[in-house]
Amino acid sequence: MISKQRVRAALRREPTDRIPIFMWFHPETRRLLARLFDIPPSYLDVVLGNDVRMTWVNNNFCMEGIVHDSDGQWHVDPWGIKWVKEGPYNQIAHFPLAQATPQELRDYHFPHEFKEELLSKMVPLISLADDYFIGCDVSPNVFEMYWRLRGMDQAMVDMAADPELACEMLGRCGQFAAELAEEACQRFPLDWLWTGDDVASQRSLMMSPSTWRAMVKPFLQLSFDVGKRHGLPIAYHCCGALRPIIPDLIEMGLDVLNPVQCNCNGMEAIALKRDFGSQLTFMGGVDTQEVLPHATADEVRNATRKLIDIMTSDGGGYILAASHTIPPETPTDNIFAMYHEAGITREEAFDRAAQIRVSLAHHRAESVP
Repeated sequence: MISKQRVRAALRREPTDRIPIFMWFHPETRRLLARLFDIPPSYLDVVLGNDVRMTWVNNNFCMEGIVHDSDGQWHVDPWGIKWVKEGPYNQIAHFPLAQATPQELRDYHFPHEFKEELLSKMVPLISLADDYFIGCDVSPNVFEMYWRLRGMDQAMVDMAADPELACEMLGRCGQFAAELAEEACQRFPLDWLWTGDDVASQRSLMMSPSTWRAMVKPFLQLSFDVGKRHGLPIAYHCCGALRPIIPDLIEMGLDVLNPVQCNCNGMEAIALKRDFGSQLTFMGGVDTQEVLPHATADEVRNATRKLIDIMTSDGGGYILAASHTIPPETPTDNIFAMYHEAGITREEAFDRAAQIRVSLAHHRAESVP
């Protein structure tokens, strides 16, 4: 199977030649592994068998796609949000609407003039569309976008104290994401549309299910509807304990749920597969908080095998991924142990890296006048 066939079979909950993989690496982890394989970091997905190729065209690019080298380096994105590198990740240092009055909120201008620049992030993926499963990430869609503008505390206050205003702003966030989704679906050979909103902690939703249904769900539905009109599967990312709204997401048209944080309340893999496996494909579940960075290689191998067995108990319906980006402190033996259970050995990965080095050397030699 080529990658595109492998992922499509998983979405149909059918067996595959090996488990399809979509692994996210922290930029520093990517650099460390690239040095280990002696290849450019951009080739790591080939070496380690990633079957999905995807990028961000909404605000998540500004959080994850812009990588700074040193703590304290920063940028301001088209929304007016200031991001500063603190430790491994970019963190928000300025919420542009934190002190805004109701009228200033209504006057806020979403960055429509940057749409072309945002959508251009997809262009490098077009050449891969024959072999790989191509996705477009339009997240954050609604709530997470609003709190990035307003600040978490003030966004929650708005939803309780002025729900009409909050709904107006949440709707504008959802509409902007849906407009990006529509443009992407029209322009690019997509295999799925990726959406997302972190609306849960490790213990529970950040708001009541009824509040989510009234104030977030209708505006998330806008992007779901775009993907469905274009005949695409819908993927949705939400960290944490979101089990109370999984039936809603299925009713909305969800096909793929990520990241399946099995250590969160109600998110145990065996229960999710039992209750929703006939309706959903799951992606994720490899614990990046404790197991992957801190367990032994044998423990990682056993945990990964158990997860795969549970999630494919009906023959398919699973894409191997971690519950977050793989952190830089993860031992390489643990990474290889995880991949071994997915059907990719350390030796196979190093063989691919060697082939890439030969190909790049040959290309450089041909380029010399």
